[in-house]
Amino acid sequence: MKIGIVVPFSWSFWGAVVEHAELQAAALEELGHDVRLIMGNDPPGQFTRVLHPRVGRHGDPPANVIAVGRSVIVPANGSLPNIVLSPRSYARLHRALTRERFDVLHLHEPMTPAICTAVLVMARTPLVATFHASGDLGWLRFGAPVWGFLMDRIDYRIAVSERARVSQNRWLPGDYDVLPNGVLVPESATAGEREHRIVFAGRQEARKGLRVLLRAWPEIHRRSGLRLTVAGADPLAVRLLLTRLGVSDDGIDVVGFLSQDDLTRALLGAKALVAPSLGQESFGMVLTRAYACALPVIASDIPGYREVLDPSAAVAIPPDDPSALAEAVCGLVDDEPRRRALGAAARELAVARYSWPVLARRLEEIYGRVTGIGHDEMQAA
Repeated sequence: MKIGIVVPFSWSFWGAVVEHAELQAAALEELGHDVRLIMGNDPPGQFTRVLHPRVGRHGDPPANVIAVGRSVIVPANGSLPNIVLSPRSYARLHRALTRERFDVLHLHEPMTPAICTAVLVMARTPLVATFHASGDLGWLRFGAPVWGFLMDRIDYRIAVSERARVSQNRWLPGDYDVLPNGVLVPESATAGEREHRIVFAGRQEARKGLRVLLRAWPEIHRRSGLRLTVAGADPLAVRLLLTRLGVSDDGIDVVGFLSQDDLTRALLGAKALVAPSLGQESFGMVLTRAYACALPVIASDIPGYREVLDPSAAVAIPPDDPSALAEAVCGLVDDEPRRRALGAAARELAVARYSWPVLARRLEEIYGRVTGIGHDEMQAA
């Protein structure tokens, strides 16, 4: 089967939806399908530096990516996604759809212009859509009346969590199947023999709660002697935040964007992942990523994380509470048997609930349902 995965964001800048789509493509390719990713791309250069203050991925996208335009930063739902709004993307999309002749198209955040809404207009193939965002989604107050009618083009709706389903259903009523975000599961991971460090992985957005962690860091470092790896956030932005907070960078390693392999290595070597997010999360993909690496999680007790925060694998803390965060981190690393037990349970959860081979099979069933193509025909298509 030939599958097109449509993402309204840029390949050049990491985000949970971009990571989800890349791993989805890889899992479907493992099942023998021909997969293309249709999304934006911002090549390195002066123009990209003007439009995008944060550092992105350099070089050319992989061969399975069809790049259809540059992106711009658009504040949305407490985040700063890189959305493709270039008028040129319409012609490129039309050429790609005509040339590739997909059996099915899978759209992520389908109500996001310009790529996804354009595909909803142009496509003449069965459409599956995954909705990631949750919360108030106030922008749909204006978007739904204008292009909400395009939802009728979608043959099958998926939400990544119950919270996302409820949020979307408020503005775009209908039937949604809840299918969680998948996660990259390393072939092997043990909870023991870890470096004396913890990891924060997330963009430099206020909702990710890095400010809370840095406020707690002097106490954590004094009591535990841990080191902290800050991944994903722009190094300059982190340095400025440290300066504003008056916090020393002693014991902090700011590593910026990490590739999938490098992030996996960082998680496999740490003692815990810290996710002090403040809200507006729909699933908690970074938590399941840690689980897959047999890494226990210390995370905020917020609605977007509760479906993932299992007490056998994680420690929940009140949001925006540096003292509680410091106590949870120090308490966990001081109790190595407990930390290892949580890590081992986390790995089991990731394999059972969130591994891509399991989810890809479910997606394959959905594609068969909307296209009428059977499993044997899929392999030949």
